[in-house]
Amino acid sequence: MIKTDVIDQIAYELFEAEKQKRAVGKFVDAYPELDEALAYQIQERLIEMRCLEESTKRIGWKLGLTSKAKQEMMGVHEPSYGVLLESMQMFEGEKISLAPFIHAKLEPEIAFIFSKELKGPHVTVADVLHATEYIAPAVEIIDSRFHGFSFTLADAVADNSSSSRFIIGERFCSPKDFDLKLMGMVFRQNGEVVATGAGAAVMGHPARAIAWLANRLYKVGQSIQPGEVVLSGSLSAAIKIEAGDHFTAGFDGLGCVEAVFTE
Repeated sequence: MIKTDVIDQIAYELFEAEKQKRAVGKFVDAYPELDEALAYQIQERLIEMRCLEESTKRIGWKLGLTSKAKQEMMGVHEPSYGVLLESMQMFEGEKISLAPFIHAKLEPEIAFIFSKELKGPHVTVADVLHATEYIAPAVEIIDSRFHGFSFTLADAVADNSSSSRFIIGERFCSPKDFDLKLMGMVFRQNGEVVATGAGAAVMGHPARAIAWLANRLYKVGQSIQPGEVVLSGSLSAAIKIEAGDHFTAGFDGLGCVEAVFTE
């Protein structure tokens, strides 16, 4: 197959997998030419298909593989990114049905909302903080379309970095009021602490992950736009979601965000 056919075919299969709630096998086995660069082109095609089907639009970005442990596990040395769509956003107080998901997990994140464009190729942590209007507590529901959450980096990137839904808390603060590297986080499932972490778990500083994103987007002629939201990366391992679960992610000084799940 020529490259365009491969892009269209894999994007279509991932699109259908999410729509039909049906896990698929890794694509690298069937398409040995699938590398990271091709995977980002597939991701872009997948997003085009979703925007058309769901009458939605891009409202931001998400970082994946931001911890050293996860990078080592995947055999990579840098993060990955995905796209956030308006149709993915959910709100606190909504009960979230597990019906649309294959095998959903939840991650605690710090969300950044931007007032200025952030454009590479030499964006720094200071640039990110200067361009950020607000930070807020957030959780991301990830849901890989691959059997057993088993994939290579190229597979994951093509699958929009396992993106599914996200919730941003209702408290917005200026990043100038915090040392984000030291910000503590407590993640609870049904009242029990399941993980703790700090901002430094995300590449040493959450804004460093966003600087990487801005510099990486520059290579494909894109940038982080004013008004966009970026989920900067999980502060802990992802936790499997069961029907009836009630999660809270609390961040020092920033407040909490909740997520409640039903069948």
